[in-house]
Parts: sequence; structure tokens; C-alpha cells
Amino acid sequence: MKKSLLTKASVLLLASAIGCQEKPVEVDYTIMSDEERLEAAKEIAHETIMVDGHVDLPYRMKVGGFTLQREILDVSERTDGGNFDFPRSKEGGLDAPFMSIYLPARYQEMGGAKNLADSLILMTKRLADTWPEKFAMAYSPDDIEANFKAGKISLPMGMENGAGIEDDIENVAYFHEKGIRYITLTHGKDNLIGDSSYDTARTHGGLTEFGKEVVKEMNKVGIMVDISHVSDDTFYDVMELTDVPVIASHSSCRKYTPGFERNMDDDMIKRLGEENGIIMINFGGSFIDGNYNDRTAEVREHIVNWLAQNEFSRSDSAAQAYIEKYTAEHNVFPDVKLVADHIDHVVSIAGIDHVGFGSDFDGVGDSLPNGLKDVSMYPNLIAELLKRGYSKEDIEKICYKNVFRVWRAVEDAATKMS
Repeated sequence: MKKSLLTKASVLLLASAIGCQEKPVEVDYTIMSDEERLEAAKEIAHETIMVDGHVDLPYRMKVGGFTLQREILDVSERTDGGNFDFPRSKEGGLDAPFMSIYLPARYQEMGGAKNLADSLILMTKRLADTWPEKFAMAYSPDDIEANFKAGKISLPMGMENGAGIEDDIENVAYFHEKGIRYITLTHGKDNLIGDSSYDTARTHGGLTEFGKEVVKEMNKVGIMVDISHVSDDTFYDVMELTDVPVIASHSSCRKYTPGFERNMDDDMIKRLGEENGIIMINFGGSFIDGNYNDRTAEVREHIVNWLAQNEFSRSDSAAQAYIEKYTAEHNVFPDVKLVADHIDHVVSIAGIDHVGFGSDFDGVGDSLPNGLKDVSMYPNLIAELLKRGYSKEDIEKICYKNVFRVWRAVEDAATKMS
């Protein structure tokens, strides 16, 4: 079990419990100083199971040269790059990052999507086999709860891009057997299942007939349907078809990124909530801030022009010093407060029971907001939510209870169907 920190929050809770044995008084975190509130947030993060809907570690391992025979990327220790490793996870209170089994859209055309999925699944399982005292696989909420009590980080898995199913419906059950617990139906391109938000071709106008079979089969075997990356038409087709709640494992609110269909608009968030689903907020800069890309482009253009005018290359020490100074003075990154704004927005539309964390750590490069640069920094977001009046119970719902509710509903439905 995680070590508890003695903070003003815990003292207040203890005092209230002594004064009233029946029901402790809820702590008012809004009246604390920022320092006290951050300590309270750290305590909550370390006492509460925290699930993140999407962390791209497996593909980072593949790109970094990880093989099944040799561990090039040792995430059991602190790493120089990336956003995830064991020490930083422990610092931030992250207990169950869904490992993204990411299948780039090009594998839909060149073939090999299923084989790539198999290799990434094996890489993920190798983490638990290599460092069993630190990592453990998780195939259910019960597994995560058991691993949490043992002090281990759980590694549930979701497959990002249904292309791994290829054209064989039996592969849905195959991947459930392999440990996949959600499937993101599409990625960057339309596929055999349906249309992608990133693809303007709109090949099918939503789900295909095969895609409808896939959704039904996922309901049957107990795999959560993930509607991140799908087009609006595909989303609504899924909502009409599915018998159980669905998730958006790493999406944010289109209100803050007008025209960016990859995020969910208000009507979609409302419908997701009505059907008891959950949207897990993506932390990436372009996902939370509609002006992020423009600011980044302006800074990049200035640096390119400055290098040309002064006849420097980026490798020159003087150029590196200038770039570091200029980018620090013209910080393009959004703030952790904007991630909290997205959570606020979901809550205002769908309610507190329908939002979670879906960072996209290791998947959105260096675009992450100030205060949320890696998995050690979740307490900064929790502190901001506490400052806005969220209760400890609210935070617990965001951290794990909401996604556990959906996951268990999918498990229960599959058990009944079988």
C-alpha cells in the first residue's frame, strides 16, 4: 500500500472524525495555501488507485530498440527521456497506466498489424516478467486492486487501432485472450471497421458492416469499445449499437480546439454521459489548446530565420544558448490549469461520473503542458482540481472509480452473454 503523508488535510480529517464518530466532515481544500493543497494532493494520489487510459510506452520501447531478448530501455529505473518510468510513476501516484498497443495506420496497407500487436503485447508482458517486484499485468479491476495492495504498478493493455483485427472477427476473442481490454476502433486513417477523425475521405460514412460485427463481438467477449480517434459519424453509430458503456481513452473537449474533430464536442460528451461512458482527458498541447500549434509555429519560424540571418547551425553552442533563452522567454506550452478546464467542462455537461485521466504520455512528444511534463506530476493537476472545489471523493472517481465502473459493466455483460 502506498505510504501516507501527514498533511493539514489528514489532520483535519482526523479531528473531524474524533469530533463526530458517525461521519467525518469533508475537508475544504479551497481555503488551504497552495503548498498545503499540493501536499494534500500528493497524499490523495498516493492513497488512491490512479488509472491512466493511455500511455504509449510499448511503442516507445519498440522505437528505442527494446527486444524480447535484451532490455535496451530500462523503465524500472529513472530514464533520461520519455514521460514514464517506475520511479516517476511512484512519485506521481500512477498505479495503472493502460499500455497502448499502438498500430500505425500504414500497417493497414502494408500488412502485419496483427503481428506488430503480438510483439508489443509480448514486450509489455516482458516488463512484468523482468521486474516482477515492480510491475504486474492486469486484466481486470480486481487485478489492479490486488497489485495496488502489493505496491506494484499494473500494466493493463489497450490496442490503439482495430487494424490488428485485420479482416477476421475471431481475432477479437484472440486479443481478449492475449490480455487486450480495450480497442481503439481506428487511428489516423479509415480502416475496415470505420472512419477516422483524422481522415477526410470519409470512406464509409461511419461504421462498416464488419465494424458493427466487431463492436458486437467486443461486447460479447468483454473488451471495452474506445471511440478516441473515430469520426463523429462512427461515434454515433457505435452509440446506437453498443449494449454497454464505452470509453474515450485519450480525448479532450472540442470546445477549446474548434474544428479539431479528434476531440469530442459537447453533444458527444453529453451522449457519452447519458450512456454511462467516460472521456479520459488527453494532456497533449494540441488537444487542450487550440492556439498551441500556431504559437509553436511562430517560435519555430523565428528560430529558423534567426539561424539563417546569423549564419548559425542548430549545433553551434551560441545558437543553442540563444534557442534556449528565446524558447524560455516565449513559452508556448499551455498550463496544467487548462487540463483542469477540460475536466470542468465535461463535468458541467455529463457530470463527475464521466471523466478520467488519459494523458497520452510518451505519445504526444514535447507538447505537454507546464506542470504535467511526465507521470510524476499528477499531483499538480489534482491540486488544481482541489483548488476549484473538487472533493476527495470526486478525485477518486476521476482517478479510477469511473473507469472501473465502465470496465466492470463490460465484464458483467460479457459474462451474462457467455
